[in-house]
Amino acid sequence: MLLIKNISQVITLSKGPVPRVGNSMSDLGIIENGALLVHGERIVWVGPTKDIPVREPGIRYQTFDGIGLDLIAMPGFVDSHTHPVFAGPRIDEFDLRCQGKDYGEIAAEGGGVLKSVRAFRAATFEQLLDRTERCFRQFLNHGTTTIEGKSGYGLSLEEEMKSLRILASLKERNKLEVVPTFFGAHAIPEEHAHSREEYVRSLTQIMIPRIAQEGLAQFCDVFCEEGYFSVEEARSILGAAKAAGFGLRIHADVLSRTGGAKLAAELGARSAGHLRWIHDADIEALKQSGVTAVLLPGTAFNLGLERHAPARQLIAAGVPVALATDFNPGTCHTMNMQIILALACHRLQMSPAESITAATINGAYALGLADRLGTLEEGKQADIVMMAVPDYRELPYSFGINHCAVAIKRGTIVINLLEQPYRGPA
Repeated sequence: MLLIKNISQVITLSKGPVPRVGNSMSDLGIIENGALLVHGERIVWVGPTKDIPVREPGIRYQTFDGIGLDLIAMPGFVDSHTHPVFAGPRIDEFDLRCQGKDYGEIAAEGGGVLKSVRAFRAATFEQLLDRTERCFRQFLNHGTTTIEGKSGYGLSLEEEMKSLRILASLKERNKLEVVPTFFGAHAIPEEHAHSREEYVRSLTQIMIPRIAQEGLAQFCDVFCEEGYFSVEEARSILGAAKAAGFGLRIHADVLSRTGGAKLAAELGARSAGHLRWIHDADIEALKQSGVTAVLLPGTAFNLGLERHAPARQLIAAGVPVALATDFNPGTCHTMNMQIILALACHRLQMSPAESITAATINGAYALGLADRLGTLEEGKQADIVMMAVPDYRELPYSFGINHCAVAIKRGTIVINLLEQPYRGPA
């Protein structure tokens, strides 16, 4: 048994609707001077420290005492949109953007996604595995205990399977939980620049059936955007994915209003990401269909874009809103969800409470994992992070600092940056 006690605030997010929408996003279920009991991988009790149950005879407790440490405990972040398997960052493109070039200009000159594809194809499995594993440790270091991980830098059957097999390998050797997504429809590869119909056929008739057969992914995603995949192409790809048993995700209305959000609603996608250019009709369609809006403020910030997704309108309409990093080599190279909370407050006008809800229980809902992740309550998986702040609002307020002191995954402490983590078994 693990006993955690004398925690300034335990952010439980318990006993609320799932997903959280509208005003319910502000209800964090805070317990002041709280405590938790963990048995194995599960939380068995949560409440005030003064009400800790009497210990049963013969049961030994490993005790974590937060007295005097000014800690909050909260669910581990669930980062529901990442691109973690790549060969290296695109630092040169960041430099060019700082000098005034935009995303489209850089892509037209040979940069962007296709540059990462060339690098990925040239890298060995072992090189990619090592780099991805180092990234996974950084997710945990910053308080993220679960991610959705996309492929998408291979753009051929062999290379996409290599990406997904890296994610599968890390499931066995890393504490970070990963939900794999096939993202072969990230871009048209260079060898198909003049035969895009052939590549779409390859996706629908070869790649999707084979990856489904191998059981390498739970979701399929499409970049539905001008210059990438049209609404008609995305409908064909996602239709094939749905028939093969995949859950659906979509990059929608990222750089312009292309109709991706409406397509997500039409197909009953689990989530639609980015949504910078959606209008009122799109928001209504998302609400009616129950699609989760996964907002990625770090990407617009890093690209120097003024327009962000309309978070306030989405929340007011009752659309489930989640937050994610969009960690990738080109447009948002961060694994720190704490920074995303700050950007959500500053750029999306979300409250600190709404941002935490969007990064935990709603992120879990976007991945179909809300039954066991995203809240701290009896019976849930013990994915708990402790932040070195006395009040949850300090997470986005004191931005640019890693506040994560302890990360617990499935009841096991995997990150501990405190000098004296326990008072030992007792």
